[in-house]
Amino acid sequence: MSAEEIQCALVVGSGSIAQRHIRNLRDHFPDATVLCVTSSGRAAEASEVGASAILPDISTALKHRPDIAIVASPAPYHLKNAEPLLAAGVPVLIEKPLCSALSELEQTSLHQLDARLGVAYNLRFLPATRKVKKLLEEGVVGAISTAFAEVGQYLPDWRPNSDYRKGVSARKELGGGALLELSHELDYLNWFFGPFSRALGVIRNTGILGIDVDDNVDAMLEQPSGLLVHVHLDFLQRQACRRFKAIGELGTIVWDLMANEVCVMHAGGVNETVYSEPKYDRNQMYVDQMMSFIKFSKSGGTFDSTLQSGIEVMHLIEAIRASDSTHTWASVESGL
Repeated sequence: MSAEEIQCALVVGSGSIAQRHIRNLRDHFPDATVLCVTSSGRAAEASEVGASAILPDISTALKHRPDIAIVASPAPYHLKNAEPLLAAGVPVLIEKPLCSALSELEQTSLHQLDARLGVAYNLRFLPATRKVKKLLEEGVVGAISTAFAEVGQYLPDWRPNSDYRKGVSARKELGGGALLELSHELDYLNWFFGPFSRALGVIRNTGILGIDVDDNVDAMLEQPSGLLVHVHLDFLQRQACRRFKAIGELGTIVWDLMANEVCVMHAGGVNETVYSEPKYDRNQMYVDQMMSFIKFSKSGGTFDSTLQSGIEVMHLIEAIRASDSTHTWASVESGL
């Protein structure tokens, strides 16, 4: 079955990201049935989330034989929701992060299941991200010694029409907190530079927002080669900021995600803009991710964000947590 022949899709979850997936599925496959199972089991109207129908549970949804499923429930429920779908042979795209702790993965049989699985780190499908990766692979600024990744935005501004304290991002039991919610940066750093060997992390709750999760994370990630990456994640910046910088022996790559612009700063003060799309529709990266996963699920090939790459992000998260707990460098493990 080709991507154009999708007849039924399932989305688990009913929050903002779940509703985005539902809209994109319905827009691109108008003749398909798009089902929704709320992650909490709460009663909801199909019109509320945009789905064709709301079903009570995943077992009921499986009777409709969905071609694909997208799990967009809170992080602690991701694997619990995905496992019965994968066991039934349904390809599953799991929203980031893969889980809230690696102990959850150890209790599953995901590695023994044959259905295709992807993890939705959508920044990999942003053209600017791919441009930066290409510049690094081509060695445009030579060997990289140090890199910086920063993302910060005031949490109450994320969804101004709702109480931020009730959202998933602000609630510990739902897998909230800056380290998990903003783990896109950890994923693209792994994608750019490969696995890291150790991490030094400080995880804080400043108390500014009145929530029970981390709102501020600082970490250093190191490779055996000596490459050092500084990472900052927060829920506090009143003016949204998202940027990446890589310092090389011949120059510096600067990527401003808010402006959607990539520059190369050469020796002698010469700055070159190599990518700039300020009017880019950011929903397109979600569409491209969805279409790539559907193609992968039906005809094979590759999907950039795999179970293994999702596990690698979780190993980074666990190392940062361990470092914060012990106040020293922590090794980044590998494997399951």
